[in-house]
Amino acid sequence: MSEKTEETVAETTAEETQPARTVVVAEDEALIRLDIVEILKDQGFDVVAEADNGQKALELAEEHQPDLVLMDVKMPVMDGITAAEEINKKQLAPVVLLTAFSQKELVDRATEAGAMAYVVKPFTPNDLIPAIEVAMSRYEQIKALQNEVSSIKEQFETRKIVDRAKSLLITKMGLTEPEAFRWIQKTSMDRRLSMREVAETIVNQVS
Repeated sequence: MSEKTEETVAETTAEETQPARTVVVAEDEALIRLDIVEILKDQGFDVVAEADNGQKALELAEEHQPDLVLMDVKMPVMDGITAAEEINKKQLAPVVLLTAFSQKELVDRATEAGAMAYVVKPFTPNDLIPAIEVAMSRYEQIKALQNEVSSIKEQFETRKIVDRAKSLLITKMGLTEPEAFRWIQKTSMDRRLSMREVAETIVNQVS
């Protein structure tokens, strides 16, 4: 067996042994919720809990600590944006919001609330799954940067420079966003530098 084949087998085995990523789904319309759950299960996610309002979604996120919370914006008791804000404050999980509207004001509110992505209804699995992947990737990046620097101001500055470095790696090396971030993260660990130092080097040398 060639080295390349062995690597592929090892990667496949690693993927198979990874536990399914867990999701809390919140949607007040039962039929739509059923569709969402079916899509997620078909894509290998583990739906650990379901809710029909934002308050319940928040409680379930606290209880299950899922890998993702997927919820509608318009819900009774507590709307999705308010729930997203609370989930984000408590750093429970990345949030993807589902909305029937795509107005700029709503998108801005969702972003301010800490939602990592949003999907406009009606949607297909091809709309939903990439948004979930982006949200989870962004959330991991933010957590990694928070672990590296403590002050909010430093976190903001570090995120800005890391985003610039990622953009350069995507353009010059043809990497995806998660690959670019992992490249910065790995280089930082290998060279015992902070991610900010690695990002600054990339910006200075590549741009």
